[in-house]
Parts: sequence; C-alpha cells; structure tokens
Amino acid sequence: MRRQRTDTSDVWPRMTRRAALLGTAQLGLMGVLGWRMKELQIDQADEFALLAEENRVNMRLIPPARGLIFDRNGVPLATNEPVYRIVIVREAAGEPQQALARLARVMLLTPEEIEGAISEMERMASFVPVTVKDRVTWDDVARVMANMPALPGITAEVGLSRHYPEGADTAHVVGYVGPVSDYDLSLMEDPDPIFQIPKFQLGKTGVEAKLEDQLRGQAGTQRIEVNATGRVMRELSRDEGIPGTDIQLTIDAHLQAYVEARMAGESAACVVIDCATGDLLAVGNAPSFDPNLFVRGISVLDWTSLNENIYHPLAAKAVQGAYPPGSTFKMVTALAALEAGAISPEETVYCPGVTNVSGIKFHCWKSGGHGNVDFHDSLKFSCDCYYYEVGQRAGIEAISAMAKRLGIGVRHDVPMSAVSEGIAPNAEWKQAQHDDVWRVGDTVNASIGQGYVLATPLQLAVMTARIATGRAVKPRLVKTVNGAEQPSGAGEPLGLNENLLRRVRASMFDVVNHQRGTAARSRIVTEGMQMAGKTGTSQVRRITPEERARGVTSNADLPWERRDHALWVDFAPFDNPRYAVSVVVEHGSGGSTAAAPIGRDVTLQALYRGFPPIEAYPEDRREEAQQMQERVRAIMQGRPIPALDRA
Repeated sequence: MRRQRTDTSDVWPRMTRRAALLGTAQLGLMGVLGWRMKELQIDQADEFALLAEENRVNMRLIPPARGLIFDRNGVPLATNEPVYRIVIVREAAGEPQQALARLARVMLLTPEEIEGAISEMERMASFVPVTVKDRVTWDDVARVMANMPALPGITAEVGLSRHYPEGADTAHVVGYVGPVSDYDLSLMEDPDPIFQIPKFQLGKTGVEAKLEDQLRGQAGTQRIEVNATGRVMRELSRDEGIPGTDIQLTIDAHLQAYVEARMAGESAACVVIDCATGDLLAVGNAPSFDPNLFVRGISVLDWTSLNENIYHPLAAKAVQGAYPPGSTFKMVTALAALEAGAISPEETVYCPGVTNVSGIKFHCWKSGGHGNVDFHDSLKFSCDCYYYEVGQRAGIEAISAMAKRLGIGVRHDVPMSAVSEGIAPNAEWKQAQHDDVWRVGDTVNASIGQGYVLATPLQLAVMTARIATGRAVKPRLVKTVNGAEQPSGAGEPLGLNENLLRRVRASMFDVVNHQRGTAARSRIVTEGMQMAGKTGTSQVRRITPEERARGVTSNADLPWERRDHALWVDFAPFDNPRYAVSVVVEHGSGGSTAAAPIGRDVTLQALYRGFPPIEAYPEDRREEAQQMQERVRAIMQGRPIPALDRA
C-alpha cells in the first residue's frame, strides 16, 4: 500500500512560534532568577550576613499607655510617668545566677532583687524579659548600656508607671495598681498575654480595679532583631497598640482634699452627693494611705504599719463600713409608719424615759423622758420611746421596705472595692441568716437604727438625698468615659406622699435650727443656706441592767473601741437642696458633738465652693470655726498643724 506523503508547509510556522514563546519564557524566568540572586547576594548581603551569625527575630509585646483618671474639673488623679528599668532575657543571658552576678558588678543589686529575678525567670518562658530592678537612675542605665557587650541578654528599658498626684486624698476612690501576681492570674479564665509583660501593672482596688478592662488598653507588638549574644540589633517593625480609656470621675478634688483634712485625727468617713444628679462629689475615708507606696512596691514595714493600724486606713469605710445607723434611721421608721397610716403627724406618744416590751426595758437617751411627743418633736428631740411605739405599729416589713426604698439594704452600683449592701432586716432575713424567728424586741431595736440594721455612709447620703428631693437619686461616680457623658443619677420620683416628706424635712430643719434641737450648735446662719439634718449615736456595746443601776459609764471613761459611733446626715440649702452629706465617726461618742460639726463644715465648703466666711457660723462658734479653718488649711498645704483649742 502506498504511504501518503505529509505536507509540512503549514506545521513548520506553528513549531517556530512555539519555540519562540518557550524560549522567551525561559529567558524571562532566568532574568527573574538572576535579578533575585543579585538582590539576595549583593543588595541584601549585609542583612543576611547578620542573620547568618545566628541572629534571630523576636516578637515582644508593648504595654499600652494606661488610661488616665481625672476629677470632674480635669484635675489628674491617676497619671503615667516614665521610669527606667533593667531587664534580662534568660535564653540570651545564659545561666541566671552568673548573669546577675555580672550585672551586680556594674550596679547595686540587693540579694532580694537577685532572688526575685531568678524566681521570676524560673516562672516565665525563657524568651520573656524579666525586670531585675525597677525605677533605676540614669547613671545605672548609662553603666548598663556601656557594658552591654559583657552583659548579654541584659538591657535597660524605659516604660510607664502609675502615679497618683493627689496621694492619700483619693486613695480609696481611685485605688491603686500593682504587679500582676499568681493569685491575680488564678482568678482569670483566659488571661490576656499582656500579663506576661515584666512588672505589668494591674488595678488592685477602687476604680483602677473595677474599670480595669477599660483603663488597660490593648498591647502593641515589636519585632526586633537580636544577635547571638542577645543584643538588640535593630527594630524591624512596631505597633503601639491601643491606649487605655480616659475616665473622668464626679469627685471634686478640692472638696475631697478638704473632707480628708477635716477628718484628720479621726477614724471616720464622709460622703457628699449632688442631689440633682447623684454625683458623688467627695467620698472621704480617714485615716488614709499613700497609694504610690503600692505602685513602687510597698515595704514590709509600711505594709505592717497599715495592716495592723487599729483605725484601718486600708478600709474604704464610706462604702465598705456598715454601721448601726442609730437615730439617723428614724426618718425611715417615721415614713414607714406615716405612709402605712399607723400614726398621724399630730398624734402624740408619751415618753417616760423607758418602754417595757415583753418584760424587757428599752430606754430613751433622755433618762427622764420627753413627755408627750408628736412626730415633729420626735425628730427634733430624737425621742427613742416615740419610735419604739410607732415602729411596733408599722411592723418590720414596712420598715424594711421603706429602708430599701430610701437606699439602705441595697448595694449601690459604684466602681469601688467591697461595696457593702448593708442590712434592712425583716423576718425572712433573720430566718435565713440566723435560723430564728423575728421577735417584737427586734422591731423595737430596728426602729431606732440598732439591732440588725446596718448602713454605710454612702447609703445614708443616698437616703438623705432621696428624702430631700423625693426622687430615687442614684449615686454616680463616673462622669465621662473618653469624653462621653454617663447617665445621670437624678432618678425617678419615689412615689412617697409629698406632704409627709415636707413634714420630715421640716422636722430635720428644726433639729439644726431650733434652739433646743439636738444639733443647734452646728447650724448655718447664712440666709438661704440653712441646712436640715439629723444626729445619730449608735451603741457598739450592751449596757447591762447592773450598769444602768449604778450609772451608765461615760464614753470618755471607756476604751476607744468600746465607745459609741457618732453619725450625722444633712441636706442644704433647705429650700432648694443641692447637696446631701453623711458623716460617721467611729467611736466618736456623740453625733451632735463629733459628727455634726464635720458635716456642717463640709456642707459649707460645698456650698461656697471653698472656705466659707466666718459669718456663716453662729456668733458663739466663730472663734472655734476660725481655729478649725486654720488647722484644715495647714493640713491641705502640708504645713505644721496648729493646736486646736477645745476649751
């Protein structure tokens, strides 16, 4: 069979085009490879020479700048200050003991610092920097930097550390930060990697702790290149992260400082609340402490001194301390009885000085009694027997409900540590807490703010603001977050009978402004600024029948810790309430003598937005007021404190 001849005339051009395309692609690929080889071998020769010398790239977290805290007027309460520290990376430094011994030849290190650094390195990953010494001087930094070739894995860093410009004045409100501990980490389900940063500061108490998530911010990252000895060769990239949120509090720093200075020498607490907004203008606790001690690492001596102090300077008494409110609770009992119709404002109750209930004698503070007393005089003269009677008529359920309505027995939502709920007891509460039934004697005790009833100074201030306004005023401590205004605490109407509230306020007015009122010595005489208030004294010990028979021992003759607590609440001005104030002086003996004068002075300071004129005080109290003002000014200015003439 004859083979057919193939015609190649049309195939040849196609083969030629394919060869050309293939050749072009090959030449292009070789060109790219040649260009890349030139770049690697010539242009980036130095870079890869460094990497060839056992260099490595490390990733480090950069702590964000912590959010700042200000008072309502922009006064800084918590700031960040630059500090120098010496850090060591174990995997680059080699054997820790030897590395630290080399460092000790360059700068002073205590055995405790060396031991602490070794312990920290054993706990952390080998590539995590560990702080050897914090807050070092520039001279130390210069010596370390000059000797870096002999100190592999050791370097100096600059960072930010917390500082509290107002010191002890705002310690319990703002709180403080401290290094993250194992205990802190144990409380977290999924700890943020930022906590691995050496000496990273975490909020421990107060606003710093309660708003930690907002204040902390988000960590940045840093890619650095280090050589075989651990020396940082260069920074490859840097992301600063996100700084923390700035917080503005409702606190007035100047008023806060005044409150702290006015309570100096006492174990006390004082709260000032704005009746219109619920803003907490001052939350004072005495004695206080310097929160900067904790930031820098508190010494054993300082810690022991604070922890063993019988006046408990570390406790936030204003929100944490729960005290029997004594006679300041009588407005609660009165409103409960009046609202329930258990008694009318005009009805009188006879006070012989003692009330017998189920064979138990309950005494009035005035042993001879007050005689026939109506509602108005019951508050003005603080007659106990009146409240023993009306408390029984109202019953504990009505009293407990009214207490909660006015803010007692309620945990208020403020970002401070250990905020107490207090106790507004009833039968169900006693059964649950003490496995016992409620008795009529319990009601009698509760009617005058004793027995199981407990309230914090914050709750007493809220109660007073609610009585003054008729609204459910809510305490507010945070004013703005990154400039955004937070919801007001003005509150909605309580729904209480306004006529009854007016009667309560009028009685409180006479407590201070009637010549026989229990706080007449602490009145304000400036027209339009008069205040209404109520004294309170709560027992911390039981007075036995035998002691009454031989005569009740004077508080002045008792050890300090067995004396009565002194309490005071007020609002002012009476006609247009702007501020409500509460004061508790632990073991101060009497509300009218220990707590009311503090409350009056603080109220005047708030009304005048500074030191008031002496003419605001009664004429017979002006010399004493002048002495007190000089003493407080000296404390606020850090000058020697003048003696106070109490003659």
